Amino acid sequence: MELYKKSAAELSALLRSKEVTACEILDDTLARIDAVEPKVDAFLSVTADTARAKAKEVDEKIARGETLGVLAGIPVGIKDNICTKGLKTTCASRMLENFVPPYNATVVEKLAAADAVIPGKLNMDEFAMGGSCENSYFKPTKNPWDTTRVPGGSSGGSAASVAACEVPLSLGSDTGGSIRCPAGLCGIVGLKPTYGAVSRFGLVAFASSLDQIGPFARTVDDVALLFSAICGRDAAHDATSKEYAFPGITTGVKGLRIGVPKEYFGKGVSAENKAAVWKAVDDLKALGAEIVEISLPSTDYALSAYYIISSAEASSNLARYDGVKYGYSGNREGNLNDLYLSTRSEGFGAEVKRRIMLGTYVLSSGYYDAYYKRAKMLQRMIAQEFEDAFRKCDVIATPTTPTTAFRLGEKTSDPLEMYASDICTVTVNIAGLPGISVPCGFGAGSLPIGLQLIGPKFSEAKLLGVAKTYETARGGFAVKEL
Repeated sequence: MELYKKSAAELSALLRSKEVTACEILDDTLARIDAVEPKVDAFLSVTADTARAKAKEVDEKIARGETLGVLAGIPVGIKDNICTKGLKTTCASRMLENFVPPYNATVVEKLAAADAVIPGKLNMDEFAMGGSCENSYFKPTKNPWDTTRVPGGSSGGSAASVAACEVPLSLGSDTGGSIRCPAGLCGIVGLKPTYGAVSRFGLVAFASSLDQIGPFARTVDDVALLFSAICGRDAAHDATSKEYAFPGITTGVKGLRIGVPKEYFGKGVSAENKAAVWKAVDDLKALGAEIVEISLPSTDYALSAYYIISSAEASSNLARYDGVKYGYSGNREGNLNDLYLSTRSEGFGAEVKRRIMLGTYVLSSGYYDAYYKRAKMLQRMIAQEFEDAFRKCDVIATPTTPTTAFRLGEKTSDPLEMYASDICTVTVNIAGLPGISVPCGFGAGSLPIGLQLIGPKFSEAKLLGVAKTYETARGGFAVKEL
């Protein structure tokens, strides 16, 4: 039985009916990782020993007739910026190459309580800064649909591992599209939850006001399953988290108003991506939804605001890496400033240094008002425009990415072109809204195209319901055979 092809829901049913064991599921998962990892490079570490111990624990609970967690025996890959006690958490950076956290992130604690099995940590752009998974200190990850192309970023390893059927579920983080973009480019489902719906404790910070942990899967039901396990208030560790009990998916779109903003279908978005998304919108209309044209006029300025705000917060958050407390330590000869210079110039990659410098610049005396303050004012305008739009519609539909996956190395020499890959997604983080990407077709070269659905805060049940209705109408989403 090729268990690796099955969804998390299917594996859970097989486990609970005692047709398979958690150890058998894990063995099949590890064999699949061994088989395809040389082609995909999604994992930074495979933690077979600790995973086997957990799978054995689940099987023993079944034998004793004990109550199982909702993710019992299900392998879940973890992006390597989410802290795992006793397991390396590198952020794909030389700076944290040998860092082993003494604690778990809250989401990891919740996975343990749900009896999930963690087979390893997944590759990413260094410190989650990038849109292609090429900024990893260790290696680039490849797109399973075409291994000469990028999987998207920064959660490229999380998306590619699911698309390649290495794991049925994975966790990523999304600061400006880092879950939705790789989900769109890899032809899977990815959910960026409402800011505060999932605890950020234990997520190595990039931009704290924008970061959010969320799930990847090959089906909408599986995304909902993983989201239900990790969402909710974390009173002990994250003051920004909210009381939130996910009610489950509500399917059907009859009478639902779907807004289509003209700004997301303009310059920079390819003709094939526009056509695929409009076809998906028409399909939803045929299922009973009402299509409403809306406008989000500040969208044209959102990318600039995002990179100012996120880089400013990155400059502040990454100041802690100084070569003294933990992480990579540079040349200790000379004075303290020499140590700082050596540590940060050698420990950080080019993209991270670029954003630190940009963030430091916009926060500096004489430029704060001109750049950072204006970006924060624009953030409020964008949030208000979404509030106004949701008085006219229930859900907003846009492309997830402006193009299909580009080739490895194609944009590394032009940072501004790389940044433009986030043009359709950054507004969601700026406004703190939930967004989901679901596959909606293929472009040239059989490369996946994603449909992004955006909703008001804490409307994940509605978004997942629309996505599930669309998934059912399409007959499911295709899986890439490697």
